[in-house]
Amino acid sequence: MSSNNHNPTAHIKQSLVVNLLIACSKGVAAFMTKSGAMLAETIHSFADCANQGLLLMGVNQGQKAPDEKHPLGYGRSVYFWSFMVAMLLFSVGGMFSIYEGVHKYMHPEAVQNIAWGVGVLSFSIVLELYATYSNVVELNKRRGTKGFFEYLRFTKDSDLVVVFGENSAAVLGLVLALTAMLVAYYTGDGRYDAMGSMAVGVVLILVAIFLAVEVKSLLIGESADPFINETANKIARDHARTPMQWSNAKNGGFTVTHERDDDRSVKGDTTWLKVNPNFKKINVQADSENPNSILNYYKALIRFRKQHVVLVYGTFEDIL
Repeated sequence: MSSNNHNPTAHIKQSLVVNLLIACSKGVAAFMTKSGAMLAETIHSFADCANQGLLLMGVNQGQKAPDEKHPLGYGRSVYFWSFMVAMLLFSVGGMFSIYEGVHKYMHPEAVQNIAWGVGVLSFSIVLELYATYSNVVELNKRRGTKGFFEYLRFTKDSDLVVVFGENSAAVLGLVLALTAMLVAYYTGDGRYDAMGSMAVGVVLILVAIFLAVEVKSLLIGESADPFINETANKIARDHARTPMQWSNAKNGGFTVTHERDDDRSVKGDTTWLKVNPNFKKINVQADSENPNSILNYYKALIRFRKQHVVLVYGTFEDIL
């Protein structure tokens, strides 16, 4: 995890502020230029603001303490709201942008006041690049030694993946909108601006599908990261019913069975059950010699119980 664990919503709040500034400036530019691509980008930015508001709510809900109705806590709340963000990005952002593009293509309008559009889009690109760079920095902190795209594929940090996906889509959408608006202005053909709006919509839909697929597996539940499973297997026994290793001797002190091939020749000595590689550290002999081990703790509890008849035959009344 990152060093900013004390403030897990910092990257979301940062993106929210940036997108709010961008959305307002795009709205003014869309009004001044009459550009469909600019209007699509305005809707995109306001949708992003709503998305980040939902993510903030999800992260805050996920930090609530467990209660009687939710004994395992509210950790999956962020996955639900991340999925809702993907749906909102698909419907409000992507589909409406395509609809606006089709409408503008059927009824093209000339782009006006090009300086407003170029200025606002250039300003927006700079801000979105900054926000995306901040997301990449946070991703690099959290991914450790994992590959960047491998981390995106398997991480459980859905809020960070969603924000990164939104910001990356925003940068690409801004470049497409700026290109379409310039081509429409200098050719005098408003249909190029409409195609820019449709292209922005397609980008948003593709990103929404990617986010939905990524979050779906987290929402319905999946196993822990391979690194966590591997670490747990190294420090714990294979299973609760696995016999405890006796000592740090070969095979954990277990007896072996002599496996034979079809011709009855011995092919090797193996134990009935697979021995955990941690038997050299975790075994009965080591725990017996450690006064603070769990084994000695339970032995002390058993001795204490046997010393007091009331603990064996008495009844208890819960006073707490």
